[in-house]
Amino acid sequence: MAKSNKEIALEALKRAFIERDPTVVQLFASNYKQHNPVIPDGPSAIAKLIPTLTALTYEPGMAVAEGDLVMVHGRYTGWGPKPMVAVDIFRLKDGKVVEHWDVLQEEVPATETASGNAMFTKPD
Repeated sequence: MAKSNKEIALEALKRAFIERDPTVVQLFASNYKQHNPVIPDGPSAIAKLIPTLTALTYEPGMAVAEGDLVMVHGRYTGWGPKPMVAVDIFRLKDGKVVEHWDVLQEEVPATETASGNAMFTKPD
């Protein structure tokens, strides 16, 4: 049974940022397009990035998929001086990641937010 786009996107994040598995590039199309301003296009850029992530931890949160798009809310610690809450957006085609965008924001502790709510939570 073929994996869903949501399963593929979550696997890509897990293998790249938790397991640090450079063979994750098999999930990316050869013409992979990257919209993060500090990462080049192509799966080889992902393979080169992974060994540099020694201080990084990643926690996936909510994931939503519709058609060829998947969005995953997550937390990156060690990417910058403060934890970053992110939404990673993937476009998939024929079971491969063909495009990626991300939106990153420094995490503010719940005790310092106007609502008292955390910026990042894991779904029940």
